Amino acid sequence: MSELDETTRKKYLEEMGITVWSSRALQAGDESGEEPAEKLVSVRVQEEVKVSPVPTVAGDSSDIPFPETLPVEAFADDFPPIPSEMDVSPETGVPVSSPATIPAGGDTWDGLLHEINHCERCHLCKSRNKVVPGVGDQHAGWLFVGEGPGFHEDQQGEPFVGRSGHLLDAMMAAMHMKRGENVYIANVVKCRATNEFAKDRQPTEEEAAFCMPYLERQIDLIKPKIMVALGKTAACALLNTGREVTLGSLRNKTHVFRVAGRRIPLIVTYHPSYLLRTPGGKKQAWQDLCTAMDIYDEEVKKES
Repeated sequence: MSELDETTRKKYLEEMGITVWSSRALQAGDESGEEPAEKLVSVRVQEEVKVSPVPTVAGDSSDIPFPETLPVEAFADDFPPIPSEMDVSPETGVPVSSPATIPAGGDTWDGLLHEINHCERCHLCKSRNKVVPGVGDQHAGWLFVGEGPGFHEDQQGEPFVGRSGHLLDAMMAAMHMKRGENVYIANVVKCRATNEFAKDRQPTEEEAAFCMPYLERQIDLIKPKIMVALGKTAACALLNTGREVTLGSLRNKTHVFRVAGRRIPLIVTYHPSYLLRTPGGKKQAWQDLCTAMDIYDEEVKKES
C-alpha cells in the first residue's frame, strides 16, 4: 500500500465523516445494535465466516446518535424476474437472450474486454454512450464492485468518476490505497441504465443477470484477495440473493464468493452515493472497510 502522511490521511478521513484516525483496535461487540441476520443461502456463497468485532474509531462515545436500524438504499423493491431462456425486456418489449447463452471467449483480458465492449445482450446497449468494463490493476489484491455506471461514467468509460467516485477515492486514500495500485474497480452492470426521462436508475435484476458472467470472468482473471460490494444492488448480485433483504442484514459478516474453485472473502458496505445522501452512514462504512483491511492482511499472511 502507498504511504500517506498523517495530515493527508486525516483530511480524507474527515471527508468521510471520520474526524480522528486510530489503529484498527478491536472492541467486544457490535456498536450498531443490529440483530444478527439469518444465514444467507446462495449457490455462489456457500458459507459465512464469523468476523472479528468491528473496530472502534478514536473519539467514539455512547452519546453519538445511531439509527435504530441501519438505513438502506432508497430504491424500489419490486423488479422483473430473471429470465429463464428468453424473455422480453420490460422497457422495450424486445426479446433478450438468457445470460447462459453468452459465449465463453473471455479466457484472457483482451478477449473479455472485446466481448464486453461489443455486448448487445440486452436493451441497455441501445442507449449507452460508452461501455464501462472497469479500471485498475488487472492482478489487484482488492476488488471494489458497484452497481453500474451513471451519466459521468457513461461519458468517460470509467467507473466511479463523479461525486461518488471522489468519495470512493477518499475512502481508499484513508486506507493507504489509490486507484490503479493493487485496486480494481468494476460494476455489476457495464452499461448505464436510464429511466423514461433519461435519468440514472438502478439496474434491474434481469440486467444484472446478463452482466454477471462478465463480472465473474473478471474476478477469475484478477484473483483478488478481498472483494468489497458497494451497495445493495452489487451485494445482491454477488450473493445471488433477492433484493428484499436489507443492506444492514448483509453487513458485519464475511461472505465467501466462489469462482473457479477459489474462495474469496467478500465484505458488504454502503455505496458512496448513499453516503453522500446520508453522511451518518460514513462511520459504519469505515468500520466495514477496517474489517476488510484486517481480512486482507490475513490473506497476505497466508501467502507469505
